Amino acid sequence: MAGHAGQGTGQGSGHGGGQGARARPGNRRVAQWTREYTRLPGIPDEFIAPDGTPRPVWTRFFDAFAALTPGDIERRFGSADRHLREAGVTYRAPGDTADRLWPLSHLPLLIDEADWQQLSAGIVQRAQLLELVLSDLYGEGRLVAEGAIPAAAIAGSTEYLRAVCGVKPPGGRYLNLYAADVGRGPDGRWWVLGDRTQAPSGAGYALENRLVLSRAFAALYKSMNVERVAPFFEAFRDALRASADRDEPRIGLLTPGQFSETYFEHATLARYLGFLLVEGDDLAVSGDRIHIRTVAGLKRLDVLLRRVDSNFLDPLELNATSQLGVPGLIDVLRKNGVVVANMPGSGVMEARALLGFLPSLSRRFFGEELKMPHIATWWCGQKAAREEVLSRLDRVAIEGAYGRGVPGFPGHGPVLASELPESERERLKNAINDRGIDYVGQELVRLSTTPVWDNGQITPRPFVLRVFAAATPRGWTIMPGGFCRIAEQLDARAVSMGDGARAADVWVVSDKAVSTATLLPAVDSVRIKRIAGVVPSRAADNLFWLGRYLERAEATLRLIRALGMQRDHGKGASTALHSVERIQRLLVTWGAASQASRTQAAKVAAEALQAEDKFGSALSLVRSAQRTATSLRERLSPDAWQVITEMAERLAQEVEDDESVVSAAELTLQELASFAGLAQENMNRAAGWRFLEMGRRAERAINTTRFARQFAYDEAGNEDLDILLTLVDCQITYRSRYLVGPLLAPVRDLVVLDPYNPRSVAFQVTALNDHIAGLPTLKEGGLIERPQRLAVALQATLTTAEATSLDTKTLFALEQDLLNLADAIGSHYFPHGPNASRPEKLTGLA
Repeated sequence: MAGHAGQGTGQGSGHGGGQGARARPGNRRVAQWTREYTRLPGIPDEFIAPDGTPRPVWTRFFDAFAALTPGDIERRFGSADRHLREAGVTYRAPGDTADRLWPLSHLPLLIDEADWQQLSAGIVQRAQLLELVLSDLYGEGRLVAEGAIPAAAIAGSTEYLRAVCGVKPPGGRYLNLYAADVGRGPDGRWWVLGDRTQAPSGAGYALENRLVLSRAFAALYKSMNVERVAPFFEAFRDALRASADRDEPRIGLLTPGQFSETYFEHATLARYLGFLLVEGDDLAVSGDRIHIRTVAGLKRLDVLLRRVDSNFLDPLELNATSQLGVPGLIDVLRKNGVVVANMPGSGVMEARALLGFLPSLSRRFFGEELKMPHIATWWCGQKAAREEVLSRLDRVAIEGAYGRGVPGFPGHGPVLASELPESERERLKNAINDRGIDYVGQELVRLSTTPVWDNGQITPRPFVLRVFAAATPRGWTIMPGGFCRIAEQLDARAVSMGDGARAADVWVVSDKAVSTATLLPAVDSVRIKRIAGVVPSRAADNLFWLGRYLERAEATLRLIRALGMQRDHGKGASTALHSVERIQRLLVTWGAASQASRTQAAKVAAEALQAEDKFGSALSLVRSAQRTATSLRERLSPDAWQVITEMAERLAQEVEDDESVVSAAELTLQELASFAGLAQENMNRAAGWRFLEMGRRAERAINTTRFARQFAYDEAGNEDLDILLTLVDCQITYRSRYLVGPLLAPVRDLVVLDPYNPRSVAFQVTALNDHIAGLPTLKEGGLIERPQRLAVALQATLTTAEATSLDTKTLFALEQDLLNLADAIGSHYFPHGPNASRPEKLTGLA
C-alpha cells in the first residue's frame, strides 16, 4: 500500500506567520496582516514552512503586495469582483436551479518553481501509468489475468464499459487530458487525493481565474514572474488537432447543456480553443462518421472533447435512458471514425478500489516507486484488507469504492464510523462484511492550508489543488498552475464548490523572467480564413430566438411607455381614454398583464414591466433572452452578455411609482438599442449573425403589423395614429414628409409599405429576403425552398400593395403570413431530436 497523508501528522513549531513577518524591519503592514496567522497543529501550510518561518515565495509576494495602498488594494479587489459579475462567470451547485456568481479568492495560491518541478514529475508519471493500465484493461487484459488487479475491482465499476473492450482508441490514446487533486502530506511533499480521468473539469475556470487576477494586479503579476498558462492550452488544442486523420479537423466540445453545473466553463473553453460547443442533439451518425447538424447541412466532426460521462454517450449501447449522447457513437469508435477525448470507459481509473494497486503497478511498468504517494487505501473486496479496515474502523474513513458517497448512507462524502450512533456503526460493519467490494477504507486526512484574505487579515484555510496534464506528441504537458478550491471550514476533509467554497488562481513563481515564447504556429503555415465556421442548428435556433425575445421585449416596453404618456396627456379626454384602453387590451392579449388589472392603467403598466408570472412581461421576455443567451456564451461578446444581464437586473428591481415604471422602460429600451448596436458592429457577418438578425426582423415585422392593426384600423382617429407613430418610432419621419397631422393612408404607407423606413414591415421583409438568400441551400435541383418562397411572396405583396387598399382584414392576413414565415424558418433550419433528418445528401460533405 502507498504511504498515507494521515499518519504521523507531525508537530511543527506552530509559530504564526506574524512572528516571521515582524522580524522583517519596516514592514509593518505585512506584520499587521499576518499577526493572527497561525499554522494549524500538525497541518502543512503553504505560507508557514515546517520550521515555522514564512516561505520565501510568500515573503516576496507580500513585500510587493504591501507596496499598494489600502485604497488601491480594495479598488483592485473590487475590479476583480466587477469583472466576474459583468462577464457572467458563474457555476451551479448540485441541486441548484439558478447560477451562482463565481467566488474567486483575492489571493492566489503560490508555488515556487523548484516545488512545482517535483509536483509535475509526479503528475507525469501518474498520467503515464494510468494510460498504460487503461490500455491493458481494454486490450490484452494481462493485469487481471496475472492477478496484478483483481477482476472484481474492475467489474464492480459502472465506468468499466464492456462495449469498448477491444476497441483501439482513434488517435491512439485513452487519456488526452488528465487531472489529479493534490494537497500536502505531513512530510511537506505533495500527495494525491484523487484521480480525474473521466472528463476532468476546472481547466476553464483556472483560465478565467488567471484572466481576472492578472488584470486586477497586472504589475504585481508581472513582477512575480508567474508562468503563463496559455501555452498549455495551445499545446492541448494542437494535440487534439494532430490526433485527427485530416489536416484541418473540425473539433467539438460535447456538453450536457446549459443546466450542467459547469456549463460556463464549457463555453469558455470552446470560445478560447476555437471549438464548436455542441450537445447530443447537434450530432448525428451516418455510416462510419459523426456529423454536426448545421444550417448548411451535416458536416463531418473529427474530434469530440467530451464533458458528458461515458455511460451517457450512446443510448444504443450504454445507458438507454440517456438524452445527452449520440446514438451509434460507440459503433463509430469501432470503425475509427471519430476521436473522443477522453476515450469512453477511461473513468474506471477514478475508482478508489484501484488506488491500493497503483504502487505495485508502478514497479511493474516502470521499475520504480510512485514519485507522488496517495492516501493509504484498503479495498474491502479483499479479505485481508477488509479485516484491516474493520479492525481499525474508528481510525479510517469509509468511502464508496467506485463513486461519490458511501452505498447505503446519505451524503456525498466519507463516513466516519467514530461519529456514527452504535446502531449505524453496526449497520456499516455488516454492509462491509456482506458486500465489501463496494467499500474502501482510507486513512483519515485533514487538508493542508493556504492563506486567504479575510477582512484585512491573512488567515489559513484548507484547500485542494487540481493539476492538469495534456497528452501531446512530445509527451505530457503540465499546466503551470491549476484549479484551486478553498474551504471555509478549518476541519474540511473535502472541498466542493457547492459547499460555500471559493476558488483561487494558482501562480507558479520563477526567480527569473518567464519566457514569452508562444506555441502558436508560424503565420505562413496557417491558411487564411474569412468565415467563422459552421453554425450548429441548435446555436442558430438560439440566435434566432434571442433576436425574437429581445424584439418582443422592446415592443412591450414601447407599449408601457406609450401607456404612461397617454395617461399623463389625456386626463379625461374621451379619445385619450379610448387609446389607453387599446394599449391595455393589447398588453393583456400579449400575456403581459392580467385581465383583472385591465381597468387600472397603472397596474397594467407595472405588471407588463416586471410581473414574473406573466410570460409576456418585459422581465419574463428578457429572462427568456438571458436563458437563451446562456446557451450562446461562446458566441456572444462579454459586452453583449453584460447588456442582457443588466437589463434583467434592472427589470427585477422594485419600482416605487408610475413614473419609475416609465423610467425603467425607457432605460431598458436604451440598453436594447445598445445590444442591437453591438450586434451590428461587433458580430462577424456569418450565418450566426444572420439568424440573430432574422429573429429580430421577423418579430419586428409581426409586432409592427399588430400595432398597425390595433391603431391604424379603418376608423382610426388622430390619437390612435399618433400612438402608432410613437410605437414604431416614426414621428420625426412622418412630420418631415407631411405638413398635416396623422392621416390613415400616409401612416399605413409609412408603417407597413415604405421600403426605406427601417421600422416598416416592408423593410423587415426585404431584410429577411436578403438574409435567406445568403444562407446555404439545403435541397438540390435548384428549387426555391419554402422560407424563401414565403419571403419572396410577402415582398411582392408589399411592393405592389397600395396604402388605400390596406384594411384591418388585410393587415390580419399579413400578420398570419409573417407568422408562417417565422415558423418555416424554424422547421427548415432547426430540426430537433435524435431522429431529425435533413434534406441534403451526405456524400462529399466536408
